[in-house]
Amino acid sequence: MGIVMLATILAFVITFTAIPVIINVSEIKKLYDLPNARKIHAGPIPSLGGLGIFAGFIISCLMTISFSSEPGFQYFFAAALVIFFLGLKDDILVLTPMKKFIGQIIAAFILIYKGGVAIQSMHGFLGVNELPEIVSLIITYLTVIVIINSFNLIDGVDGLAAGLGIFTTAIFGTYFYVAAQIGYATLAFAMCGSLLAFLIFNRSPARIFMGDTGSLLIGLVNAILVVKFINIADASSAILPMQASPAIAVSILIIPLFDTLRVFAIRIFNRRSPFSPDRNHIHHILLDRGMSHKVVCLSLIAVNIFFVALAYTLSFLNINMLIPVIVTLAFGGFAMVYLRKPRLMVVTGGDTEDALHLTKPSRIVSLTTSKKAAEQN
Repeated sequence: MGIVMLATILAFVITFTAIPVIINVSEIKKLYDLPNARKIHAGPIPSLGGLGIFAGFIISCLMTISFSSEPGFQYFFAAALVIFFLGLKDDILVLTPMKKFIGQIIAAFILIYKGGVAIQSMHGFLGVNELPEIVSLIITYLTVIVIINSFNLIDGVDGLAAGLGIFTTAIFGTYFYVAAQIGYATLAFAMCGSLLAFLIFNRSPARIFMGDTGSLLIGLVNAILVVKFINIADASSAILPMQASPAIAVSILIIPLFDTLRVFAIRIFNRRSPFSPDRNHIHHILLDRGMSHKVVCLSLIAVNIFFVALAYTLSFLNINMLIPVIVTLAFGGFAMVYLRKPRLMVVTGGDTEDALHLTKPSRIVSLTTSKKAAEQN
């Protein structure tokens, strides 16, 4: 317990100390995330918060995790370093989607071939258990790449990526601590501590964004944790066995995972690159329905908690029943949000400017002079 607590506190203190410095330097050097037609924020905001998250996470882990007792962890940090420089370059210079994808493949390669990260069994899903090596490699690559991108793509509302990252790493960290996997528990809670400190500055209205440096790192750490969780959670020798561990893993990552797969599918169906930007994400849809950043963030985290509680409660079910239940509920919940009509506010021309400053976004239609005259008649 002492090592895990030390890692969490160290990560929190380092990140909390670093973020104000990063904000000041970003303002001096004009390193901002500028608003555009797709982005939500109205003014320039520093976007290098991932530097502080990385510093707190990596220093904390290096000071508390023993490589001799945790073989493979040095390769986890090597992959994190690749992701760090990839995200940093994208935050400052902007990379093409293909270059980002290649960087993610390199990080996944390090995790899989050197770090030993691999999904070796489907645990009975669709009647499949042990996987052939080539199939295991393909599924692991897809899993790592999708999870890395899922946190990158969900980072569109103040506090959302950090809040979800805190929740997922706290869940995984708690499980690994109880299961006597102290190295993985330390890894999870070091990230959790860094994100807690960052969230102080990222809650709405945000003073800084984490950028790709932070969101890609959160995705990488969660990819490591989820593969380890799937591999050990339902083993008969596990200290805390959990049936249908893949289904529970899906529920822990349901919000970023479902949104990413849904958006990727829409883009591919429309013959666009899955990495091309748009406003089809769940947080964009909720904002268009009139929710504030804070309400969107808290609502999605609450939904994520609901899915974890549901999966854990129904974990006695066969995995071939539980995963369809989770996926069906996810699609049903999204359909309810998507089909709900956005608020329509009609204002006179003179009131339009005031209406545009509403804290809760809505569809605003301004009446022309001729329409106003017709109304008066």
